[in-house]
Amino acid sequence: MPVLTVRNVPDEVHQALRMRAALNGHSMEAEVRAILKNALEPVRRVKMGDALSELGNRLGLSGEDFAAFEQTRNKMAAEPMSFE
Repeated sequence: MPVLTVRNVPDEVHQALRMRAALNGHSMEAEVRAILKNALEPVRRVKMGDALSELGNRLGLSGEDFAAFEQTRNKMAAEPMSFE
């Protein structure tokens, strides 16, 4: 596994890191690894279905509302886009 050396860390940052590590029951090295991992982890993607479901719940939509949407929507196929 690669090794990372960080030089010229300000005293107040070093002290804060030492205190944070102690509060979390980690060594300073383990605390730095945790901080870097949390800072660089990819953000969890929002799935479209989950987002739409949450929106429907917040708006108080019911199954009857969706049935009404289905009855009134235009069922004709859309025209393809033209990039000319």
